[in-house]
Amino acid sequence: MNKTLKNTSTADRTSKYVTIVIIAVLYVVLMVLDNLKATPGSTFGKILTMLIPVLRKGAIYSLLCVSMNLLNGFTGLFSLGQAGFMLIGAYAYAIFSIPAGDHAAVYQYFEGGAIQFSIPEILSGVLGNTAGSFLGAIICILIAGVVAAVFAALIGIPCLRFKSDYLAIATLGFAEIIRAFFQWDGLGRITNGSNLLRKYTSFSDMKIVAGETTVKFGTVFVFLIAMLSILFIILLINSSYGRAYKAIRDDEVAAEAMGINLFKHKMQAFVISSFFAGVGGALLAMYQTTVNAAPFKSAMTYEILLMVVIGGIGSVSGSCIAAFLYIACNEWWLRFLDSGSLFGLVDVPFFRDGFRKVVFSVIIMIIVLFFSRGIMGDKELSLKGVLKKRQRKKEAKAAQAEGGDAE
Repeated sequence: MNKTLKNTSTADRTSKYVTIVIIAVLYVVLMVLDNLKATPGSTFGKILTMLIPVLRKGAIYSLLCVSMNLLNGFTGLFSLGQAGFMLIGAYAYAIFSIPAGDHAAVYQYFEGGAIQFSIPEILSGVLGNTAGSFLGAIICILIAGVVAAVFAALIGIPCLRFKSDYLAIATLGFAEIIRAFFQWDGLGRITNGSNLLRKYTSFSDMKIVAGETTVKFGTVFVFLIAMLSILFIILLINSSYGRAYKAIRDDEVAAEAMGINLFKHKMQAFVISSFFAGVGGALLAMYQTTVNAAPFKSAMTYEILLMVVIGGIGSVSGSCIAAFLYIACNEWWLRFLDSGSLFGLVDVPFFRDGFRKVVFSVIIMIIVLFFSRGIMGDKELSLKGVLKKRQRKKEAKAAQAEGGDAE
């Protein structure tokens, strides 16, 4: 018994140390990639040009998938309003980070806009450009999450009374309504109507300038925000609140009989999920450098839901893996299928615009057919589990060796 406990604690410590080392190495690699300079047009230059956007977008969609999985996978609430909360977060972030001097140009059709200040600009005047940009962006991201959470609380009061498909329809309707509402010219002094919001703080502003030396942190920044957000969701899932969510998912009647307040916990999960959807929307705004309500259609929600299903409903690590694979395939690895040739060497007649989508759809169908519960199912990647399994194998071999010696 004592030996087993000792081995378990050793595996725990080892997994912690290895995890810390892996994360440290990851961030060093990301910082190096951010600051590498490659010859334009060279093979390495082309790879780097595609790799950085894929990493950034993959990190953003990982957060969005995990936030949706919290609601759909762990709480059992079928919501389709993710794009709406992303839109709110993207607009909230952009509105509060457009420099005051650029308001006249951005809001040229609406008398310069109603909000005439920029949080990063104010902080830059006090703390300097570098600290102001970083801290200002973080504050604006938090504001984006809070605004999305407030809308979620207001929407959740009537919508969470519904169940199953009715909740999905209600939240989908909200997302479409909010998209049209943000394009309404009556709200133009805040949202700029159907025009673009631009010139706000983006990933390119996440840098440290010292004389002639510039160190960029765009990819490190998005990974850090996404990782901290996902870590919070993991801690929540493994807490007493997370166990209550899972109980509601498995059987609402039994959960209520155990004393769980259904509406309170559903609202809590809905608001937290929406908060992180707003954070994801803010990061997406930083990635795109412009914001407009038109792209935030229901198809965006379906895309995120597809990633969740591919990764495994009820698996955080599955959502992250699926997000990176989906973005990499869609944005990079299958691009040659639209080029008309095989890697520029052999002309292939049916390699034309749109063929990438056909192949991508077939790949998704194969995954769904052969992995009906997704890549990870409801399991998680666990370094601790791997170490414990190796330890058990060593103990079994040792026991067999001792048995052989006794004979």
